[in-house]
Amino acid sequence: SHSLEKREGASRMKRAALYARVSTSDQHIDTQLFDLRKFAEQRGYSIVAEYTDVGVSGSKARRPGLDAMLNDARRRKFNIVLVAAFDRIARSTRHFLQVVDELEHLEIEFVSRRENIDTSGAMGRMFLTISSCIAELEADLIKERIRAGMRRRKLEGFRLGRAPLIVDHSAIVRDRLAGLSLTNCSKKYGVSRASVVRFAREAQRRELADVVDVAAFEQSITTECIA
Repeated sequence: SHSLEKREGASRMKRAALYARVSTSDQHIDTQLFDLRKFAEQRGYSIVAEYTDVGVSGSKARRPGLDAMLNDARRRKFNIVLVAAFDRIARSTRHFLQVVDELEHLEIEFVSRRENIDTSGAMGRMFLTISSCIAELEADLIKERIRAGMRRRKLEGFRLGRAPLIVDHSAIVRDRLAGLSLTNCSKKYGVSRASVVRFAREAQRRELADVVDVAAFEQSITTECIA
């Protein structure tokens, strides 16, 4: 009897998948995973898989971690998905609801820890949709404020973006051709290694063009003298 109850309890235990995402590689995805593990433990869920996307924007519909999670969902590897916040899944309401719809069709629950919302009930689904719409609206308003600020700065005569880097191209080329290593030349003038290579190639092309022009001029003088 005890073993039967234990087996029934194990079958009822929800098999959870964790999904975490950060937009830039310098953000710490472990923070999300730590909180989700603790959340799953508090609710008695058994974690069977963890999926992550590092340095990937939520505006991208195709992501390695998200795609892997959805593929395993279709294989019924788990029956609940936990995320730190619903914007970890997607920034777009349309894409977000597509993912949630597929999970719901597969009879997999979706739980967002920050908003404390899950799709196990009708009210949870409704609040999930409203919250996603509000988040997308906020993101659009921020983008519009940034664009408006850039337009205003441009009208006021300010330069947009980083100021151009002033470097002595001829000095860079001279040191490079004199044998200074690519790395040391880059460090000396505060430019990238690719820039050093580009400056050197441009100088070589100009030198070659000058040689060709001189040869053409000498050829034309010779032709005139013969004539």
